[in-house]
Amino acid sequence: MEIPQRPLGKSGVRLPKLGFGGAPLGELFQRIPEAQAQATLQTAWDCGLYYFDTAPWYGHGLSEHRIGHLLRQQVPGSFFCSTKVGRVYSHFQGEAVNHDPAPWSGGLPFTMRFDYSYDGVMRSFEDSLQRLGLNRMQMLVIHDLDYGYHQDEAGVAARFKELESGWKALEALKGSGEILAIGAGINEQAMMPQFLKRFPLDFFLVAMPYTLLDQEVLDSEFPECELRGVGIVVGAPYASGILATGATPDAKYRYAPPSPEVRTRVQRIEQIGQRHSVPLKAAALQFPLGHSQVVSIIPGSLTPEQVRENFEMLSYPIPKDYWLELREENLLRNDAPIPL
Repeated sequence: MEIPQRPLGKSGVRLPKLGFGGAPLGELFQRIPEAQAQATLQTAWDCGLYYFDTAPWYGHGLSEHRIGHLLRQQVPGSFFCSTKVGRVYSHFQGEAVNHDPAPWSGGLPFTMRFDYSYDGVMRSFEDSLQRLGLNRMQMLVIHDLDYGYHQDEAGVAARFKELESGWKALEALKGSGEILAIGAGINEQAMMPQFLKRFPLDFFLVAMPYTLLDQEVLDSEFPECELRGVGIVVGAPYASGILATGATPDAKYRYAPPSPEVRTRVQRIEQIGQRHSVPLKAAALQFPLGHSQVVSIIPGSLTPEQVRENFEMLSYPIPKDYWLELREENLLRNDAPIPL
C-alpha cells in the first residue's frame, strides 16, 4: 500500500500520512543495539515510510546518527526529514562512563545547552546536517520552548526574546531553499497561541494535545491553525504508550504512570473496541488523521515488528459505529472529526 500524502500548511511540502518518530532510537525507554535500530529503520523504509523525524536531543545526537545512516544511502529527494533547533551540543567534559544521559537510557557522551538565538539556530542546523550526513533538510522545528523546560513566565519570555533573532536564521534558511518549512514542537497546548501571535509558522509538531484521550485543542488552537493555514503533525498518537499497550500495569501516559481515571478511560475504549473488533492501536493511529489540519502521524518504533504493525494499523477497517459509540459514551468529543 502506498501511503497517501497531504499538504503541510502553505509550505508546498506534501508529507505521507504515516512517518517515523525518532525519539525511541535515542534510547528514551531502553538501550537498543545498533543492529536492531538499523533493522527497524530499514523496515520503515521498505514499508514506504519516507518521512523521518529526529532531534539533537534524542539520545544527545544518537537518533540523528542512526537515521542518517539510513537516509544518506537513499536517493536525494526520495524522503522527508525533520530535525529540531533550540539546543546546542558540546563534548562531555569528563569520563564518558560517568556521563548522566538523563532522561535517556543510553545515548552519546555529549552535553547540551539551550540556545534559540540566530547563532544557536545556525550552529544546531549545521551540526545536525553533519550528524545526519546530509547537506539539506526539508523541515526544522523549534524544540521544547515551554514551561516544562524553562520553568516560568519569565523563563519562557526570555527564550521567546532570544528566538527573535533565531527566527531570522530560520527565515534565512527557508529563503535560501536550505529548508522548506518551519515548525514548532508542542508539549503544552497553551504554547500554541504564543507561537501563533509571534511567528508565521508552517506547522506544529504536537507531542500530546491531540489523541484519543485529549482533544482540548479543538476549542481554539486548531481552529486558529486552520484560519492561518498552519499544518499539524502528531508526534505521539499513542500518548507515549498507553494507547498502544492498553491499560497494562507498566503503561505510560504523557511519559509517566497514568492516573486511575486515565486507566479507566482506556479500559472503556478497549471494551468498545472488542465489541467492534477494532484494535486500540488502529483507533489511536487513525483518529488524529480524521482532522483536516493533521497532515501526518509519526509514532516511534523500537523494533521492525512495531513498524510493520503501525503500517498495518493505518489501513485497518474501522466501522463508523465504533466512533459513534465512543461519542455516545463520552469517550470522544462530539465535535472531533472521525476518520471515514
